[in-house]
Amino acid sequence: MTRSGLVARVLIDSPLPQLDHLFDYSIPDELAGIARPGVRVRVPLRSAGRVADGYLIEVLGAAEGRGAVGPAAGPEALPGLEAGTEFRGALSPIESVVSAAQVLTPEVWELARRVADRASGNASDIIRLAVPPRQVRVEKTWLAARTADASAPADGTAGVATVAEPGDVADPATPAGPACADYPAGTLDTAVATGARLCVAAVPELQRLPDGQTIGKWAITLAELAVAGLAAGRSAILIVPDYRDQDQLQAALDLLAPADSVSRVDARQPNPERYRAFLAALAPEPRIVLGNRSAVYAPAHDLGLIALFDDGDPLHGEPLSPYAHSRDAALVRQGQSGCALVFLGHTRTVEVQRLVELGWLTAVHPAQNRHPRIIPTDFQSEPDQQARAARIPTAAWRAAKEALAHGPVLVQVASPGYAPMLACQSCKKAARCTTCQGPLALASKDSTPSCRWCGALAANWSCTHCEGRALRVVTLGTGRTAEELGRAFPGARIVVADGDHPLQHLGDAPALVIATRGAEPIPTGGYRAILLLDGERMLARESLRVGEDCLRWWSNAASLAAPGAAVVLVGVGGLVARALNSWQPEMLAASELADRRQLRFPPAVRAASVTGTDADVALALAELAGMDGVDVLGPVTTEDPLVRAIVRLPYASGDAVARALKAAVVRNAARRRRPKGAAFRPAPTLKVRFDDPELL
Repeated sequence: MTRSGLVARVLIDSPLPQLDHLFDYSIPDELAGIARPGVRVRVPLRSAGRVADGYLIEVLGAAEGRGAVGPAAGPEALPGLEAGTEFRGALSPIESVVSAAQVLTPEVWELARRVADRASGNASDIIRLAVPPRQVRVEKTWLAARTADASAPADGTAGVATVAEPGDVADPATPAGPACADYPAGTLDTAVATGARLCVAAVPELQRLPDGQTIGKWAITLAELAVAGLAAGRSAILIVPDYRDQDQLQAALDLLAPADSVSRVDARQPNPERYRAFLAALAPEPRIVLGNRSAVYAPAHDLGLIALFDDGDPLHGEPLSPYAHSRDAALVRQGQSGCALVFLGHTRTVEVQRLVELGWLTAVHPAQNRHPRIIPTDFQSEPDQQARAARIPTAAWRAAKEALAHGPVLVQVASPGYAPMLACQSCKKAARCTTCQGPLALASKDSTPSCRWCGALAANWSCTHCEGRALRVVTLGTGRTAEELGRAFPGARIVVADGDHPLQHLGDAPALVIATRGAEPIPTGGYRAILLLDGERMLARESLRVGEDCLRWWSNAASLAAPGAAVVLVGVGGLVARALNSWQPEMLAASELADRRQLRFPPAVRAASVTGTDADVALALAELAGMDGVDVLGPVTTEDPLVRAIVRLPYASGDAVARALKAAVVRNAARRRRPKGAAFRPAPTLKVRFDDPELL
């Protein structure tokens, strides 16, 4: 028996594109009290007695609706498909309600739907990022606490977090001051109240906390913004690239934010801890949510601020379908909620530069122009030609030697390992593995060369070009650099920091720190000198964003310098060196954007890749014929029998192109469904990806 008049509209948790719409089910009498929007449910599918997980999106009072196998009516109907006819028979009932916890809020559901539609993806893939896996014990405890709070006397204080006034801090030893005092008055301190959209240049300095820990000044800025919003009764979502940045921002929030007002959602957390933080963010009270890229989808009561740090970091890009960048998701959510939006960083991405030039974002710089002392060696006159060609020029050696007497010195290199690239001594061609054609490398000075891809040893290697058997080192990693510097500075303490040797913090004792980009530990008081090596090699990478990435790597490293310390950029000139030397990253971003407008490259236009068999790609591209401003590059062969085409489109055509390509993906998947009694058909190969940063 089912309760008359109650219909549940359910989104099935499935990666299949043909299931990316709402299904109608009836609600049984025994589930009517807990079948509410946002709960997890289990529902039957029409064949083989299958049961699927899903989320209850909406409860309708009309008994007449579409059946459990047809597309839902209204705006949720699948883009590009015709709506089905109304179903007049009996609806299938919901199998069960997994839990009474309403874990999917209406705001997050709307955000997931919009982000997925923008990228021709599935809303369930976004929700999988937004809602962590269920932890039964944690959820039962949370539900019991909510029940207890609901039954407590209504004195107006139950369940309400204590919110500090602007300037209040948790540590009485820290002097109170106006929020964001490093910036002109009225720019950041009123951002949440006015719903401002800002591109903020971070102060490239370190700050020592009362407990002795040293963090970047950018973390203080973000914490002050969030606390100011919290004092006004608004929630904040703070998004940073990785756990190192999260730890810095957590330290700033521990100092400035009220107790129990921060929810950290981090993929490195144990599942129970992460789910507990997620449930805390569901409470109807202002909170600060701190996390990595998936935090942009976190629930937040009365959202007042979304802030991203270093949006150019590739870790902000989601590697899973529909591959939405946290910056794009933040832009969608800001338009949905009207909250303040802040992009903070030591550099500026081309995407943000475009929004600044359009007037959609307002650029904000510190009140005082404080930046590290950058010394590009290409700007210096060196009479000795061999000294100019050295990996570490004389000026850099001198700066390191003088600074090492006073504290730690950072040497940034391009690659980890000992010798990550080898070549034939005779013909100078890159040495390749005879098994998989991967690059050969040395793990240590006396080790046997091995393949970086498959690990096979190359004890009896011979060159396929000239049959030579001798190898030469082409690039030096952290291990070889540490070995050479150890000989050059006898008695100096050598510290290696890379992916194999992670290190987050360092004292103020003298040491030579050899680190790869992004793995630099934070020293107490800052580095007394910084050498940025292998610049030419970094700039030689084939990528549309190589200049932008290099400037970001070097600027982030330079922000760790002590006041007045020399930051020596070795072997790099041109616009990138000038932008770093003058600390004007917008100079490079503006130049890059102007070039891309002429070439019709992203972000001047949007781009999408369409991959599949030749016939499938041709059918998908046929849907785009006649659309204004849309052009196609290719297709070209990728991995036989697959081809790939690149679609370039103006932003105004984004929704129409996304709908057309999504419809093509759905039709392609539906055609490959196995009919009854028929042989198995191969899985669909047609894939669409929008806004791939490395597409061109």
